[in-house]
Amino acid sequence: MARLSLTKMQLSREKAALSMYRRYLPSLDLKRKQLTGERNKAEQKIARIEAEIARQTAGIGEEIPMLANAQIDLDKLVTLKSAKIGEINVVGQRLPTLEDIEVEIAPYGLLVRPFWVDAVAARLKDVLRLRIEQRVTRRQVDLLEGAVRRVTQRVNLFDKVLIPNAKANIGRIDIALGDLERAAVVNSKISKRKKVVG
Repeated sequence: MARLSLTKMQLSREKAALSMYRRYLPSLDLKRKQLTGERNKAEQKIARIEAEIARQTAGIGEEIPMLANAQIDLDKLVTLKSAKIGEINVVGQRLPTLEDIEVEIAPYGLLVRPFWVDAVAARLKDVLRLRIEQRVTRRQVDLLEGAVRRVTQRVNLFDKVLIPNAKANIGRIDIALGDLERAAVVNSKISKRKKVVG
């Protein structure tokens, strides 16, 4: 740590730094709160998506009991052709977002497979889209979590280190300058007396 110079110039620097820290701290704290709110929204979205996936997969067995027939091959019936991932800016943090998804349903003969395969294909397509959306939202949560952590570290740096250090430095410089002023006054009085006496 550099030695603190006990001058009026350093005092004005410390006061300017303290003023700047106090000016930036509220905006950093607000950003932390906004990022935390966005992270909570994304976590709630994941919970809704997971509930919808569970509802879709649980309901398919009840709606289409014929699905239990293992003789009908449904492998590769629905495949992901492409997913377009975009980017949005949320409180200064770039987050991925699902813009578009293309799902391909494998061609099958209408007379070869039973009629209920159409319903299964539609349901699988929906679940696939939900799973991709779930992955993208999980990535958003991870990025927001990292952003919250970084901003919290900055808030703590300002609040617990920089502002207290600046206040302590201002106090030390004030005391030192006050001592120097008093010493100068005492020295001038002593030299006046010496002039009067001598």
